[in-house]
Amino acid sequence: MYGVYMKAEIVAEGILFGEGPVWCADGTVVVTSVANGALYRVWPQQHRSERFAITGGGPNGAAPAADGGFLVTQNGGIDFSVYNIDAFKGLPKPDWRTPSLQRVTVAGQVSTLTLGESVGGFNAPNDLVIAPDGTVYFTDPGHHPIGETPIGRVLALRPNGELDVIAADFWYCNGIALDHRGELVVVEGRGLQRIFSDGSKEWVIDDLGEGGGDGFCVDVEGHFYVASTIAHGIRVIDSDGTVLDFLEIPGQGMTTNCCFGGPGGRTLFVTDALPGNLVAFEGMPVPGLPVHPWPG
Repeated sequence: MYGVYMKAEIVAEGILFGEGPVWCADGTVVVTSVANGALYRVWPQQHRSERFAITGGGPNGAAPAADGGFLVTQNGGIDFSVYNIDAFKGLPKPDWRTPSLQRVTVAGQVSTLTLGESVGGFNAPNDLVIAPDGTVYFTDPGHHPIGETPIGRVLALRPNGELDVIAADFWYCNGIALDHRGELVVVEGRGLQRIFSDGSKEWVIDDLGEGGGDGFCVDVEGHFYVASTIAHGIRVIDSDGTVLDFLEIPGQGMTTNCCFGGPGGRTLFVTDALPGNLVAFEGMPVPGLPVHPWPG
């Protein structure tokens, strides 16, 4: 369907443990760097990137704001040295922060939107999506390694500032998006789950295959494009859970997240966290589902 002719092109390098890509109206892509505690702006056509905001900690997911800025899920920081993974060796020590939602202006000024005091504080916010009414939905799983009890939550920051836990008891809720019908979907463990308004859950697919899933995005026909970590690519999933295809990124790496952008929304941008690249698949057969900016 896709993989037989889609080819990956590296459009930026040197973004250590990149995450949370956001397509911007000016033709750039903004990417978080979990390891460097910063946001980078990428000019894909020029194969150029520039750090423009220092968040500290571990900025994970990002979403656009209506004024050109961004919302960021701040996980607090990750000490990659505690993991026995050769590829993590040499990543910088974190500049620890309290887990939060952060606000980053278009000029790179950083402030705290909420520390989650009304819900007992956050575990480690991971990814987020903005609903048409301005509600911010985000996952709050905690850090690896996964504990013996399911502490993960999905929360909603309402336009009036109220913070609600809308679903709980996840082992590791990760990426989050609204599908083409407006339903909330998250990566949980190795699969994809729909979340309903009463907090109940239903599997879209309970096992994504090698590498599981991290962040993901959606096209206008309801297909899910799931970053498949150590499988090093994007797994394409139909809305009914059928695995349709796999978009491979050549070489070694760890794929963390993706977004649509480019002309007509037909370029898929992928964060290849290790070695630290932003990759583009141009000319996708189906355009991405437009995302809603946070109204502020």
